[in-house]
Amino acid sequence: MAKTLFLGDEAVAQAALDAGLSGVYAYPGTPSTEITEFIQNSKQGREGQVHSIWAGNEKTAMESAIGMSYAGKRAMVCMKHVGLNVAADPFMNSSITGANGGLVVVVADDPSMHSSQDEQDSRFFGKFALIPFYEPSNQQEAYDITYAAFEYSEKYHTPVLIRLTTRLSHSRAGVERKEARPQNPLHIEENPKQFILLPANARVHYRTLLGKQEAFENESLNSPFNKYIDGADKKMGIIASGIAYNYLMENFENHQCPYPVLKISQYPLPSKLIAKMVDECETVLVAEEGYPFIEEQVRGILNRTGNIIGRLSGALPRDGELNPNLIAKALGLPDTYGMPVPELVVPRPPALCVGCPHIDSYLAINEAMAEHGKGKVFADIGCYTLGALPPYNAIYTTVDMGASITMAKGAADAGLRPVLAVIGDSTFTHSGMTSLLDCVYENTPVTVMILDNSTTGMTGGQDSHALGVLGEICKGLGVKEEHIHRITPLKKDHEANVELIKKELAYEGVSVIIPTRECIQTLSRRMKKQQAAKKANS
Repeated sequence: MAKTLFLGDEAVAQAALDAGLSGVYAYPGTPSTEITEFIQNSKQGREGQVHSIWAGNEKTAMESAIGMSYAGKRAMVCMKHVGLNVAADPFMNSSITGANGGLVVVVADDPSMHSSQDEQDSRFFGKFALIPFYEPSNQQEAYDITYAAFEYSEKYHTPVLIRLTTRLSHSRAGVERKEARPQNPLHIEENPKQFILLPANARVHYRTLLGKQEAFENESLNSPFNKYIDGADKKMGIIASGIAYNYLMENFENHQCPYPVLKISQYPLPSKLIAKMVDECETVLVAEEGYPFIEEQVRGILNRTGNIIGRLSGALPRDGELNPNLIAKALGLPDTYGMPVPELVVPRPPALCVGCPHIDSYLAINEAMAEHGKGKVFADIGCYTLGALPPYNAIYTTVDMGASITMAKGAADAGLRPVLAVIGDSTFTHSGMTSLLDCVYENTPVTVMILDNSTTGMTGGQDSHALGVLGEICKGLGVKEEHIHRITPLKKDHEANVELIKKELAYEGVSVIIPTRECIQTLSRRMKKQQAAKKANS
């Protein structure tokens, strides 16, 4: 087939469709969002009736994908790295249940924290779960690996993890597709105990998983995605994984590296190839995006030889993304990073959009909280996190999805008064509902503001699961109806909104205020579509 220009995310999505995907389950999170969006917009996906509706959070997405695998169909679940924390319970247990239909978990890590709270490396989750996992080095490999991962999953009846990183997810290259295969028929696993993790069953399944480890390593040893490329100069050997392999090769004309190179894109680590390099080379540089995952294993606890260098030794930075220049410096090649950015280019921090409804909400919060001092507003993950920056300086915490309400509860339990939690409508349905339930159970004096802009704004405007029903959800969780309020965050309503917030802050119990106004970006896109439709019909 002719090559098609794909983002790394799109290459994964197209490969899944071509591999006979029946369902993708995901919660939007940069840099993974485009995988599911591509499938949603794909003619191939629509014609195949591939399930692609967003899930409420990553845990529910993972569990739904396990359910589709249980039914014999091929399923993929997608998330960003911190989303795997949310999905960790079903993810870890899926390694014990195993898979029936192919089950592929795609996680997009974010080194340098372009839009994330941390740099965590999802390869540790793959090792923790004792399952095979991949790390593509380019877009073609992202496609080929995804296509192969479903076969691997069904061959060994195991979930398979694919780890992407930001630069691969969001850069484009030509990709050659394979022939599309049909979706699996429905087929329930014949072993009635496979998905019942009673301890007696789980112990048997765990021993089965342990028994597969040698086969997993042999697959890595013989994988087309792992290569030992010999070099004449044995003073240095280089282990390069995933996209770091590309960064390495960019330093050499025609990609001809004089040193032996072990390219790794499939795990568990091929120990025989690593031993070969360590035995042959005086020093081994480990180049990997993320944590020193490979380096730690190759060094071992003692590292008596001292000839393994990388992020742990200081040859490469311990944090942030790699790039070709950093690897060049580690190899003793010239520093070609270029001139520093001149001071006349002033950094411009992100800001809430002009016309954003959250602006009026934060102005009301600041005025209502002014008499109570600083440090009593707890916030969450979303575009409204920008309320921490000037000119608002309105919030004081942002830790993880849903933490605003429970952190406010903990502070109230400690005696802090008053406390206010700020959370978005999508984040609330993701992981804030159980937090509110904890508050209701104890009637904790917490005021919760659910900023309802009718969308998942930070990741491109996906539909919110709470659209039009936030008040009903809060009432169903037990919040008293007289303490559930909808307000309109507009300047003309500012004084009334401030007075309402002050009133609920004084209430010694759970109250919910829902500022409701559509995201300015989704409103703009919706109006443009309506205008285009009018023109087309006129």
